[in-house]
Amino acid sequence: MTLEELERIVAARAGADPDRSWTARLLAQGPEKTAEKFGEEAIEAVIEAVRGDRERLAAEAADVLFHLLVMLHARGVALADVMAELDRRQSRSGLAEKAARKP
Repeated sequence: MTLEELERIVAARAGADPDRSWTARLLAQGPEKTAEKFGEEAIEAVIEAVRGDRERLAAEAADVLFHLLVMLHARGVALADVMAELDRRQSRSGLAEKAARKP
């Protein structure tokens, strides 16, 4: 599965019955809740990375990617926009890009 395919699944489930779809239920709670859930999943992934459990880290990373796409959907940000930003950043080193960011 690609991230683009997962993005399409999130979009399709967004319009589903919140009683039958986790995605629809989460989106119905608003963008703030989707951000909170993404943060929870990110923390769980960090914990598994520190523990060194590769299987659990892979599972948590999958949750992070899914919930990132849900959060982006909640705010109307397309995955293509994120990928375009990554492409833009490839024109200079990571250190130079980081130094150029506004605080």
